[in-house]
Amino acid sequence: MAIKGGKELATFVTEQFVTYMETPKEQRKQTKSSAKALREPWLTRWFGWGPASLMIWWKIRAERQSVSTIKRAKPQQEL
Repeated sequence: MAIKGGKELATFVTEQFVTYMETPKEQRKQTKSSAKALREPWLTRWFGWGPASLMIWWKIRAERQSVSTIKRAKPQQEL
């Protein structure tokens, strides 16, 4: 959208403001919360899928290690 003069800018801003003020407050809140729900996490937005995939891999690795530690500890307790 190319705005050439100050008068056009003023009419555009005024139209946007009037539209905002005419919508009910509950509808604005609902629109804002639905937009937040659709937005991807900040890690992905800022750095892409590389760090996110490393974080997922690290979490799964830690869970596997904790499960294997528990499995090794059980036979010793039974003796």
